[in-house]
Amino acid sequence: MSRLLLLDGHSLAYRAFFALPVENFSTTTGQSTNAVYGFTSMLINVLRDEAPTHVAVAFDISRQTFRSAEYAEYKAGRATTPGEFVGQVDLVKQILDALRITHLEVEGYEADDIIATLTAQARAEGMEVVIVSGDRDAFQLVDEGTLLLYPVRGVSETWRMTPEKIEEKYGVRPERYSDLAAMVGESSDNLPGVPGVGPKTAAKWLGQFGDLAGIVDGADQLPGKAGQALRDHLPQVLRNRRLNQLVADVPLEAGVADLQARGWDREEVHRVFDGLEFRVLRERLFATLESAETEAEEGIEVEGTTLSPGESAAWLSAHVGPGQRVAVVVHAGPRTPAGPGEATALGLAGAEHAAYLDLLEVTEADEAALAAFLRDPACPKVLHDAKGQVSSLQLRGLDVEGVVSDTALAAYLVRPDQRSYDLADLSLRYLRRELRLEEEAGEEGTLDLAWGEAEEEPGDRAAARSAMVHARAVHDLSLALDTELAEEAERRLLAEVELPLVGVLRRMEQAGIAVDLPALEALEGEFGDAMEQAQLDAWESLGDDTVNLGSPKQLQVVLFETLGLPKTRRTKTGYTTDADALAGLYAQTEHPFLEALLRHRDKARLRVTAEGLLKSVADDGRIHTTYQQTIAATGRLSSTEPNLQNIPIRTEEGRRLREIFVVGADADGPYEALMSADYSQIEMRIMAHLSGDEGLTEAFRSGEDLHRFVGSRVFSVAPDDVTPEMRSKVKAMSYGLAYGLSAFGLSKQLGIATAEAKELMDEYFERFGGVRDYLRDIVGEARRSGFTETLLGRRRYLPDLTSDNRQRREMAERMALNAPIQGSAADLIKVAMLRTERALTEAGVRSRMLLQVHDELVLEIAPGERDLVESVVREQMGAAADLTVPLDVSVGVGRTWHDAAH
Repeated sequence: MSRLLLLDGHSLAYRAFFALPVENFSTTTGQSTNAVYGFTSMLINVLRDEAPTHVAVAFDISRQTFRSAEYAEYKAGRATTPGEFVGQVDLVKQILDALRITHLEVEGYEADDIIATLTAQARAEGMEVVIVSGDRDAFQLVDEGTLLLYPVRGVSETWRMTPEKIEEKYGVRPERYSDLAAMVGESSDNLPGVPGVGPKTAAKWLGQFGDLAGIVDGADQLPGKAGQALRDHLPQVLRNRRLNQLVADVPLEAGVADLQARGWDREEVHRVFDGLEFRVLRERLFATLESAETEAEEGIEVEGTTLSPGESAAWLSAHVGPGQRVAVVVHAGPRTPAGPGEATALGLAGAEHAAYLDLLEVTEADEAALAAFLRDPACPKVLHDAKGQVSSLQLRGLDVEGVVSDTALAAYLVRPDQRSYDLADLSLRYLRRELRLEEEAGEEGTLDLAWGEAEEEPGDRAAARSAMVHARAVHDLSLALDTELAEEAERRLLAEVELPLVGVLRRMEQAGIAVDLPALEALEGEFGDAMEQAQLDAWESLGDDTVNLGSPKQLQVVLFETLGLPKTRRTKTGYTTDADALAGLYAQTEHPFLEALLRHRDKARLRVTAEGLLKSVADDGRIHTTYQQTIAATGRLSSTEPNLQNIPIRTEEGRRLREIFVVGADADGPYEALMSADYSQIEMRIMAHLSGDEGLTEAFRSGEDLHRFVGSRVFSVAPDDVTPEMRSKVKAMSYGLAYGLSAFGLSKQLGIATAEAKELMDEYFERFGGVRDYLRDIVGEARRSGFTETLLGRRRYLPDLTSDNRQRREMAERMALNAPIQGSAADLIKVAMLRTERALTEAGVRSRMLLQVHDELVLEIAPGERDLVESVVREQMGAAADLTVPLDVSVGVGRTWHDAAH
């Protein structure tokens, strides 16, 4: 039987808004998304559970309806819509458009009227109806073929309201619920009830007289105060009845026949979910629901062969040659703390043919032929997320040369703000092709593999199919992305920076950095002891050892009720207890509990960091982090498993963590020291170059202390008269301006009045007009073109620059300010890494790069090579970009990472 699903969009989105903490759901552009996230999550679940054949979502346009025209106070008691909710209904509609779900709204009517109209049409045609609404007026629509899902806990839990359930709860059948509500009233609609008449009394009267009309006719028979109250309020009751009765004949642009569930707009789903940063929700959507139409274009027939031992050389000779692009997909063993596992199988795909090779069963001739192919730079190869796969091959002694594209990196350059560069996701986006494996070959939208005569076990067959299907996708995706990288600068970024960097990062990951394990274990224990002591101190200051210091709810009670401290910023879950708020509260009150609580949090964070490092030490006594090139939209590298870029440096405890990273050894013997080299004030030097400001340029060319120089100009004093406080202020402002810092933000950062901060910024811009003009012009240009560019042409697209939502627009403007500077700094350090490794190789030294942390490189220095390596590093880092101001490189050497700091 056909089933129509109807949802009250505004009601459900509003419930979702209050069910999910707004502070936990927002995009990097500042758009709140808790309502749209909760609504979409609920929608996925109800589509899965109810399996409708037809679906629509109804919305209110405004509070001005025929009801408010009759009764001006209708819904007048409702609170003002929260600012964070504004705009989220439009985002819900974008989700619905991407899913090709019809949404309707009609001037003068409410969403429930639209639902009532469609319900009446559907029931007349014999369809089942499922309504999802948090408005109790919808109870009157329930019958044997109409089910109401009524949310009771946000939107994640619903009651299934049948006629029996409604009668059990309210004592009346659904068709009489509006009669009951007319007498009892509805607070959410600001419809007052009859004093002294509750649901039980109203239900008893309806049972006695049949309906509201019967009660009105027999009103004189109603005894007691309740009866008199009804008689006194009859006009009000009749008005309530007119207002709460849903309209079932609203003129609609779409009828039930137009609401048939349709296939998704895949590209639009990706675009909208990317913009909302709903990666997990999108994965749930794809995993939970099948599209109603074919999810991919017609399939591609390809010859697929599982190569038996001894067949590889012949297949490679027949199907692979110079200039012929081949996709390589590697299956590998489990990952370890030392890095990726060893390669166990390969999938290969050229323009027409695909093959699968089990590396555990190859002959010597097979391996020799494969090794020759992989290391031949004349045979172009494409991989997806190549770094790990090449590492796995190297563990088998197979080197790879001639990689002309990495589809993950290419997709990243095309859309740097995307949240996922998963192969299956990109295949859907660019090829309109699913990567699912069907039991029967030739099914539309999948690869049709022609099998050889060899008989595989089911597991072997599935592995072979998977490898070849993925290899075919990588091959075709690489061609599609070649056309997407239309700009010469982007193609050069891929070929000359990102792809070569894959090898540099892979070698750094394989090298790892040595760890003083006993010192790390001792430090972890020390942090743990300090955390426990801070907890004891906090309990002692309260006289209560039951408080969970990790519970925001318990902390709210302690801080604002037990201790009566000043309230912090209010959130949907109470007054915030985040780190900034508590630090401000401590500065204001100096309460010992707050001091102990902040100390406990700090030690807990350090202990977690130390524990993570301990778990990451490989059997060789070194930590091998993994670098990711596709995480930060600005081009910055990210470090994970473990993240070595967030090791604190400005606190004593953080510096002690750096002390456990020490100089180590390799198979050729011990190294002599660690070397740290970093750029000095790189963002400000790039700012000087991009803005062309004469004052900043003069500061860097003169070699004077930048912030003292700037301070002397801003405060109109001699450089020697710039106080530490003045220098601190201009330093905060200089860096803040590069990140879109406002006068309010500067005032908060420096602890001064907003007016003083604005005056400081005005003085700065008066002295450094080139910076002012650059910051103004870069936003304007980005608004016109839709993107920003770095010195090397790396683009970041910012569609929210033209958004009607002020919050999103201002966040995009801040991104437009800092993206060229941050991105150029990211490009510069990558070029420096490439130049440095190349120069070290040409010099024939054993010393090697180990880490990259923001603008810093850490190297391990072999005995007798310190002076040569320092010279190479200074030269290559200093020549990474041709700026109008010099690049200053600082170098330090020591036994530990901390000792090498400078």
